[in-house]
Amino acid sequence: MHADARAGAETPPPVCVELPQPENSITEELDKGLFRTRLASGAEVWTERMESMRSAAVGFWFRSGSAHEPSDMLGSAHMLEHMVFKGTGRRTAHQIASDIEDLGGSLDAYTSHEHTAFLGRVPDTHITTIVDVLSDLAFHPKLDPADLALEREVVLEEIARSEDTPDDLVFDLHAEFLYAGHVYGRPILGNRESVSEMDVDALRGLHGKTCHPSNLVVAAAGRLEHEEFLEQVVERLPGGVEPAGDSIEAPVNLGSGLLRVSRPSGRQSHIVAGGAGVPAGDPLRHAVILVGTALGGGMGSRLFQRIREEMGLAYAVYEFRAFYLRAGHIGAYVGTRPETADRAREALMAELRKLADEGLTTEELETTRTQLKGQVVLSLESPGSRMYRLASLALAGEPYRSLDQVMDLIDGVTESDASQAASLYDPDGLAVLELSPA
Repeated sequence: MHADARAGAETPPPVCVELPQPENSITEELDKGLFRTRLASGAEVWTERMESMRSAAVGFWFRSGSAHEPSDMLGSAHMLEHMVFKGTGRRTAHQIASDIEDLGGSLDAYTSHEHTAFLGRVPDTHITTIVDVLSDLAFHPKLDPADLALEREVVLEEIARSEDTPDDLVFDLHAEFLYAGHVYGRPILGNRESVSEMDVDALRGLHGKTCHPSNLVVAAAGRLEHEEFLEQVVERLPGGVEPAGDSIEAPVNLGSGLLRVSRPSGRQSHIVAGGAGVPAGDPLRHAVILVGTALGGGMGSRLFQRIREEMGLAYAVYEFRAFYLRAGHIGAYVGTRPETADRAREALMAELRKLADEGLTTEELETTRTQLKGQVVLSLESPGSRMYRLASLALAGEPYRSLDQVMDLIDGVTESDASQAASLYDPDGLAVLELSPA
């Protein structure tokens, strides 16, 4: 039995509250000052009031990312994320930026494999403005051919920068190697060929399929009231027929072994070793996070102490992990000079072998448990981090848990759970990619 099933405190049932709300919607108070409304369209609106703040962070997430793209439109989700900032029927590109920045606020956006997000933060007196700007650019972009011609060059520069940044490039190459043709291995930026051939009609079709209320999660945290915020969101949502959704199949076969890739120049070799992890909803997830933290989550971790402090083989060495809806992966990275690449790789694999075979000591388990709980507490000190937390729960379909309940999950990770998570690092099943100068 995994930690989630053994958590000491059960999640209380949400409380339906009597707030004025749109027809056929359900609003629940999940915690003090934390509300979720499910609209008839399928959209979800989550808010958390932070009384001591004088600002609010607001985000619009759409459940569509690079993994949902047609194979002949690689990078289109990322390009669409760029293009919506080029102007709407009501705002130029400059007005989109100035309407928020002139208030002291900020705008941002990103594309992942499974979703696309548009984000902003403003003083609490300007929440209406950020909702209006985000809804305007998300639902009503111009998507003009002339703008695409310009933005295509911007994205090509972004791809070039990534190719010139080997500690970024190595992760794209490793994902392609590990996921062996699966959509989770696609580069989010696309490639030069796909971006060069992209046209506006295809982006318009993607926008109509992606940026629809049925795909939408709105999350906000800060000094705000749910009822008022909900009203501002709902009055800006478009109608229309719900588009057909695209599902992602779980990967069947993952890559393994050692792959060496050379690049024309550079001063370092970049080594990534990774393999299958667990999906976002897997009960072993908290054990995976805990074990990964002990392996390479800080200066006191095994990898940092062994490879950097004791052997002097690297400046950067750390673990990484990802939790997708249909899969997940774990792994570790080390950057070193070409003449020490073999030693660094061997040291890395030795640490992974030791972890897989022996797991964590009782002392490590308890120390890392305390470390992880402290990190969770510190991570919730800003409106932005709380906004991200709400969105991640909605996107993964997870139940809301209070901070104390999250602590119970971490405390509930047993030595058996940790051993099972540690076994994922068995070098025999990992894909190892080494990117070195020619």
